[in-house]
Amino acid sequence: MDHIIYTAASGANAAMARQHALSHNLANVSTPGFRAELSTHRSVPLEGSGASTRVFALDATAGHLDSPGPITQTGRNLDVAARDNAYFALQALDGTEAYTRAGALEVRQDGTLVNPQGLPMLDAGGAPITVPERAKVQIGADGTVSAKVGNEPVTVVGRLKMVTPTPEQRLKRGDDGYFRGATGDTLDADPNARLQDAALEGSNVNPIEAMVGMIQVARHFEQQMKLLQTAEKNDQTASQLLGLG
Repeated sequence: MDHIIYTAASGANAAMARQHALSHNLANVSTPGFRAELSTHRSVPLEGSGASTRVFALDATAGHLDSPGPITQTGRNLDVAARDNAYFALQALDGTEAYTRAGALEVRQDGTLVNPQGLPMLDAGGAPITVPERAKVQIGADGTVSAKVGNEPVTVVGRLKMVTPTPEQRLKRGDDGYFRGATGDTLDADPNARLQDAALEGSNVNPIEAMVGMIQVARHFEQQMKLLQTAEKNDQTASQLLGLG
């Protein structure tokens, strides 16, 4: 059997992985706060006897695109957009602290401030934020959550926890779509992080680049399939020649 099938198969698998990432990005082009997924691979020469003429395509460390998405003014008092590279903290379904850029917040019937998926937003102490019943909520640029009920004075009910990842404390996207510390640790609240109220950040996916990338990957996959077909034809020809003897 020609060993070219292994190198061609590794290239095809790499193309499929990149196609999956691109299609996932394209599907979330309208998702607020979405960060484009990056798919990277590296070429590893095949070592052994003879000349090193073949390479394998192996997954490299993948991440996400950090560039901010477009900001859209909504006028809704519970819509917030994190500025610069800040993230909002929330409590994920598994109970861990996770981070997101999506800021379309809501108030649950029990008064808990939650994200669109119903997950509690956290304060600097890691506790959910609760607002009084029938209160009008305002969120300040520093994340301070204020509530006003009727003619009563405005009261501060909490402050959104906002974190800013650093090269030493990077974020990694989890299977649930939310980000967490790459080492599994929670990040400290950044007192200097700021947000823009009554606005939402859009996805940072470039749909044109994603579509062009999908076309390029499809052509690359076809090339790998042609190599596999060539290897099959070579094996059939070799078997016929051996049969003549």
